[in-house]
This record gives sequence, C-alpha cells and structure tokens, in this order.
Amino acid sequence: MTLEHFFQCPYCWGTISMILDASASQTYIEDCETCCNPIQLTIHFENNNLTAFEAINIEQ
Repeated sequence: MTLEHFFQCPYCWGTISMILDASASQTYIEDCETCCNPIQLTIHFENNNLTAFEAINIEQ
C-alpha cells in the first residue's frame, strides 16, 4: 500500500509531496526538490497507518 504525504522542507519551508510505502518503517536521507538540501526522514507505520513522520535538516 502506498500513501501520499505532504510536509514542509526544514530549510526552505517549501511544500514537498512524497509517496510513502506503508509496508515498512524506515529512516533515510532525501534531498529537497526545491532547494536540494538533504533532509533526514523518519517514517513509522503500524497496520498500514502512518503513525509518525519526522523531517529534520542535516547540519552541514
């Protein structure tokens, strides 16, 4: 199952849309589509429901 999720970039505050795979919780790094800065994403699912989503900047 996939889910579309919207959040704000922690650098430029632009709105980002992502398609999330509800089959597994995960932590990974992805660049902002607008400003290209790296964002650490932490995503948790329980029973195919999004229970936690965190997008933090990576101080470089």
